[in-house]
Amino acid sequence: MRIRVGHLSTVYHTALIIRGLRMLESRGVSASWKLFGGGPAIVEALRRGDVDIGYIGLPPVMIGIAQGAEIKCVAGGHVEGTALCTAEGVDGQSVEDVVTSLEGKRIGSPPRGSIHDIILRHLLREHSVEAEVINYPWADFIPLAMEAGEIAAAIGTPALAALLKRELGARIALPPARLWPFNPSYGIIAREDFLDSKALRVFLEVHEEASNLIINRPIKAAEVAAEVLGFVDSDFALAAMKLSPRFCAALPREYIEATMRFVPVMLELGYLSKQLTEADVFYWEVIEEVHPEGHHYSEKIKL
Repeated sequence: MRIRVGHLSTVYHTALIIRGLRMLESRGVSASWKLFGGGPAIVEALRRGDVDIGYIGLPPVMIGIAQGAEIKCVAGGHVEGTALCTAEGVDGQSVEDVVTSLEGKRIGSPPRGSIHDIILRHLLREHSVEAEVINYPWADFIPLAMEAGEIAAAIGTPALAALLKRELGARIALPPARLWPFNPSYGIIAREDFLDSKALRVFLEVHEEASNLIINRPIKAAEVAAEVLGFVDSDFALAAMKLSPRFCAALPREYIEATMRFVPVMLELGYLSKQLTEADVFYWEVIEEVHPEGHHYSEKIKL
């Protein structure tokens, strides 16, 4: 059996743990891994058949599906994975106060169509704030832009927030728990012609095991993730995991409903041209066999 995985450099994604501990190989699955700068690029790779599965926030997946990509979300992974950071001065205030303070400013974001980009544009529109959103093809460019003074704020993953706070003294003005409850930070996305693959089932089994490792042995998980990435240390990886500690492979109703709440927002913003149903986006048969018990997104990591 073999599987080709598209993933991001996000330090709390199970891709790094599965890869570092060779969990697939121990189950007889040969795995190849390809790093991408953002979810939209992985959607395109899935569409072309270059990868079999990918780690992606759900909005780019829905955009791809609406445009004809034959892909489905087959498992969860993490929720509430977006944070808003500012170079100065607005932590501790209400969501409205933080967002209105961005009037006339430049804000860095991962690629257009990413979950972070859509949440940011929705917030600006909801609060009638005029600000310039700068989308970067790789989120790694955002700290450089903030350091150079090119942007006054940034939105992205808890890993990005932890980096901006540690390296640049930025404030986490709106932490993940205050932005879009239960929003689908990332899920596991598969091509429709891969749904019956035995390798997919094995992958979801180890994906759940790796999620449990983050919860039950976060220090070990951080060490493995940092070693695989090679450019961060385990203290940084652990800080990112602690900032938004909501991990699981299941697809509970809360995850599905939070995902579908993006549909009207994305229609209003012009990202979608048609309505989508749950069945258009999700295929839950395999994960319900792998993870039949209740979800543990709300379970605290054990430090």
